[in-house]
Amino acid sequence: MGFSWVKAGLVGLVAGFLSGLLGIGGGVIVVPGLVLLVGLDQYSAAATSVATIVLTASAALLAFGIGGSVDWPIAAAVLAGAVTGAWAGARYMHKVPEHVLAGVFTLVMAVAAIRMYF
Repeated sequence: MGFSWVKAGLVGLVAGFLSGLLGIGGGVIVVPGLVLLVGLDQYSAAATSVATIVLTASAALLAFGIGGSVDWPIAAAVLAGAVTGAWAGARYMHKVPEHVLAGVFTLVMAVAAIRMYF
């Protein structure tokens, strides 16, 4: 499947909107979108998604920060753990078979959806 700027841009638009609206990580939309619509493999989709997070999160943080919605002490604690976890996950991702990554991603999304609903 050839690269499509339009498909990639639409994935970003939907991910950014839902990230700002619902506070979900853009990867929830970006990773499946890049795999299913753009044709990237699971490894490249995850890495590409992470590359977009900094600016996406910065835009939302600006809006939320101005509105006074951010709990900064909790954000700092989450950030400390997230930075460590992100480094470890990126370091070891290629040691996990692609189909296992896709399966774990699916499982995490399903559990999150069920927990959020009930």
